[in-house]
Amino acid sequence: MPDEQKSQRATLRALFEAQPILRAHELRTAGVAAQTIARALDDGELDRIARGLYQRHGASIETDQALAEVAKRIPKGVIAMLSALAYHQLTDQMPRRVWIALGKSDWSPAPSYPPIRLVRFSDQYLRQGVEHHQIAGVMVPIYSIPKTIADLFRNPKLVDRSVAIEGLRAALDQRKVRPAEISESAQAGGVWKTMQPYLEALTSNG
Repeated sequence: MPDEQKSQRATLRALFEAQPILRAHELRTAGVAAQTIARALDDGELDRIARGLYQRHGASIETDQALAEVAKRIPKGVIAMLSALAYHQLTDQMPRRVWIALGKSDWSPAPSYPPIRLVRFSDQYLRQGVEHHQIAGVMVPIYSIPKTIADLFRNPKLVDRSVAIEGLRAALDQRKVRPAEISESAQAGGVWKTMQPYLEALTSNG
């Protein structure tokens, strides 16, 4: 193997030591040529987990890795709705697709794996309540619990109201969030009048 290829392979290995999932663009920016990536795939050193998305062969797979993969594919997106609710362990439902929010004018990603469910939020709502959680070595933007619940109540055409109520009840029962935080997020999301009777009913006994 020529010295240049050895150097690129060493760079590739160092990159994957630091971060388990990388895009082809990130590898090329770091000086790793497409041919080096192809050889690493042929040699079984890398696995292609989606178009333009790679993982070191044999790397451990986390339960929420699909969220990390989607975050890599769609850097401007935020994990939302049912996927955020499931991440926060507030529902028994396992979404078949990863729900991700983008701005009204952001580009629409091409179909790929993992499959996604795209929702469009206005700028007013898109950047509210964003948290960052590390999954499979990737910092993944995910909406907070109060923000997620507010979004579910605000979008009854996308998710059944019963799911929103279930999430609200679970968040309160598990004491993962305070009622004041929920009401604040509901007001910021323009859905307080809708959510108020449910929150009051669920907190009426203390």
